[in-house]
Amino acid sequence: MTDQELIEQLRNKSEPAFKWLVESYQQVVFNTILNIVQDIHEAEDAAQEVFMKIYQSIDGFRGESGLSTWIYRLSINKALDKIRRRKSRERIQQIIPWWMPAERKDNEAMFFHPGVDLENKEKAAVVFKAINSLPENQKIAFTLIKIQGLKYEEVCRIMDKNIKAVESLVSRAKQNLQDILKNR
Repeated sequence: MTDQELIEQLRNKSEPAFKWLVESYQQVVFNTILNIVQDIHEAEDAAQEVFMKIYQSIDGFRGESGLSTWIYRLSINKALDKIRRRKSRERIQQIIPWWMPAERKDNEAMFFHPGVDLENKEKAAVVFKAINSLPENQKIAFTLIKIQGLKYEEVCRIMDKNIKAVESLVSRAKQNLQDILKNR
């Protein structure tokens, strides 16, 4: 099925087309979000929200980019929304703790990525914690290229940036990671 056929069927609210979309993209969406939010439960919730957003807003998809590019953008935006909400909850909790019950503190806990071999889990957790401390655009570019293995051209389309900007983000991310990891 071509992207155009899939889009047309999704616009007609075809359940088999939606099921095919979910089966085809669920790992990509989940991994993209997981690598950014670094929390399995939040990534699962956000992935479901991405597919609901696709279903609800497919009529608004203009086709200026490829379907997969649009899905990556939705995934990244949803992951960033989750991070922003988490930070807002933490700030509110600090300011008025009696108003919002304390949530589990995962900030200091290590994130163990499910796709990492057992013997490398601790090393990977340190690296993921360092990645999590990068500025937002560096984190996204580095994650998409170095962790998910996307090509620079595809990341340019996803982030809506030129090749030099993405190369610069990845280069600065590498340098920042080296500095962070050298100090640990």
